[in-house]
Amino acid sequence: MIRQAEKSDAARIAEIYNYYVINTYITFEVDPVTEAEMSLRILECHENGLPWLVAEHEGEVVGYSYASKWKGRCAYRHSVEATVYLDRTSLSKGWGSRLYSDLFSKLAKNGVHAIISGIALPNDASIALHEKFGMEKVAHFKEVGRKFDNWVDVGYWQRVIRA
Repeated sequence: MIRQAEKSDAARIAEIYNYYVINTYITFEVDPVTEAEMSLRILECHENGLPWLVAEHEGEVVGYSYASKWKGRCAYRHSVEATVYLDRTSLSKGWGSRLYSDLFSKLAKNGVHAIISGIALPNDASIALHEKFGMEKVAHFKEVGRKFDNWVDVGYWQRVIRA
């Protein structure tokens, strides 16, 4: 089941996300995110009229996806950045596709024109998911992040929604 995230989901969402913070370069955050901070992030999406979705299986949140403002300037108001994270035990089970399918549908209905996603590289699974949803690579920044004493490249994928 895919549904809108609620404040009560913040602890589980933080748990899923913090695995990636602590163990991978997928996110460039280096300190674990608290439940309170995650709750504020969910609230900010809701206040901006943007979806934050969770995938729930057998009563447990197994992943989430959301869209956030791309930039603060008014002319960017029709562009968003999309993100998806899955519990490490729920990878390769179709949850990422289900979350993005629902997220992209909601964004199109809300008048979003451009969806952008940043991917720390290499990450073949994330690239495949984004390209499955019609996203095309539009940028590659070399060595822009440093985590675990390694330089990390970031690629950007984009999809323009045609009305």
